[in-house]
Amino acid sequence: MSLELVSILDPSGKAQRGKAPNLPDEELRKLYRLMVQTRVMDDRGLALQRQGRIGFYLQSTGQEASHIGAAYALADSDWLFPAYRQPGILLLRGVPFEDIVAEWYGKAADTSKGRQMPVHYSFRRANFVSISSPIGTQLSQAAGAGMAARIRGDDTVFMTFCGDGGTSSNDFHCGLNFAAVYKAPVVFVVENNGYAISVPSAHQTASESMAIKADAYGMPGVRVDGNDVLAVYRVCKEAVDRARKGDGPTLVESVTHRMASHSSSDDAARYRDAEEYEAWKKKDPIHRFQQHLKHKKLWDEAFESECWEGAKAALGEAIKQVEAGPDPAPETMFEDVYMNPTRQLREQKAELDDLIAKGGTGAEVGHFPL
Repeated sequence: MSLELVSILDPSGKAQRGKAPNLPDEELRKLYRLMVQTRVMDDRGLALQRQGRIGFYLQSTGQEASHIGAAYALADSDWLFPAYRQPGILLLRGVPFEDIVAEWYGKAADTSKGRQMPVHYSFRRANFVSISSPIGTQLSQAAGAGMAARIRGDDTVFMTFCGDGGTSSNDFHCGLNFAAVYKAPVVFVVENNGYAISVPSAHQTASESMAIKADAYGMPGVRVDGNDVLAVYRVCKEAVDRARKGDGPTLVESVTHRMASHSSSDDAARYRDAEEYEAWKKKDPIHRFQQHLKHKKLWDEAFESECWEGAKAALGEAIKQVEAGPDPAPETMFEDVYMNPTRQLREQKAELDDLIAKGGTGAEVGHFPL
């Protein structure tokens, strides 16, 4: 157990000698591109909500290095049980902008058929389990999946996320306790971003850190600089390798900052000190990693333009396609509930079909509610 904050990049982007992971140059550029794409997606998503084109949005601005660096340590066959501030993992796992945006709008192409809130993604092909609004539920779900994998004898690793507020949930205790007792191959990542909506971390726990809580459960705990993508990757890679060898779970505290408000329904300026925000803004993980690429001569203006302008263009095209697409058909509300629909559901569907055929109010059913 160590409370030392693991860091590799200094504020200027220079790596400490002998500490940087041995990633190929193109992989380093890929990490930067993913972080930029995530920031572009967040900026545009909030703008769409402000324009009234989608009903809700939740940003990860300032936390790109934390979740992308963590998930980069996994194998493609490993599973994610996310919270709701890790959208860059979808891009890392090859989910196209069109599929992500379809979820914002609740269109027919949305994997949840418009039944979830925006940014509550679920992508089976990416091993990305549905995001839930209740705080912490994913932690015990990941522990259970890890226990099952251990019983089966396969080498799958499960990574799950929560914020500092999530450590106060019942599922934090349940998830960590079960995972530790049964040596489940789970990596618990606590993104300590300073606030649980408006509640600062100091009001969340009296513990010296979030990582030290691991000691009570009998697992290693590590604190890492969450704005240093290389440090997050290295720490999580060690935790993933440990889990895959059968040595059980690890708790990783990623110390970062939520530069945006909690969501489009929140105004952080009402409770966050402006000086605190400006201090963290200078630690922007994207700028810091850009400086690292410059030191390694892997960055130039052409690459920068490719990352930012390319992401903006691709996302803009995806939004056009999604907005032009159909809403979920009204009858889809009766699907995916029972394998054999009940008599009541059959009767209700027949009534809806009749209303639609007559051009009644039922024709409006299927429009996303937010």
